[in-house]
Amino acid sequence: MSRSPTQTSATNTLNKSQIASLRRLRQISHLLDNAIPIPGTPYRIGLDPILGLIPGGGDLIGGIFSGYVVFKAAQLGVPQETLIKMAANIVFDTVAGTVPVAGDLLDVAWKANVKNIELLDAHLGSPEPAKKADWLFVTALLLGLIMIFGGVIFLSVMFFGWVFRALTGG
Repeated sequence: MSRSPTQTSATNTLNKSQIASLRRLRQISHLLDNAIPIPGTPYRIGLDPILGLIPGGGDLIGGIFSGYVVFKAAQLGVPQETLIKMAANIVFDTVAGTVPVAGDLLDVAWKANVKNIELLDAHLGSPEPAKKADWLFVTALLLGLIMIFGGVIFLSVMFFGWVFRALTGG
């Protein structure tokens, strides 16, 4: 993973703990969205679309890691508007990922975690200070994400139960 000038200048204004957090977030993003090269192509996939193949629980696992990125971004001082964009990326990724096959293909292309790291880097590289999101907002945002993940899992379980009953005649 190479660093852009924005990433380098942003890390010059952060303390060691924040730099370590930023490095960890970039590693998580890379693991979820770009860790595995596709042989013979310039494309890469991550664990997120692979986890998405696990009915119900796979999207939850990916969502937990994505939610962690948003939480740590809030700790790094990202403003509300940016956190909302980050959450929207995750929601789109999670909801679209529930569509069999097409959702998994979209998950490969969308790369919500990479988009969120780009938003974080843009904030950290911005010369103008932004108003940091308050913790009540961050808590509400994360609880909203948890409710969406729970809803997705609930609907997945209901769908697979319906399919099972339809196939078994029960």
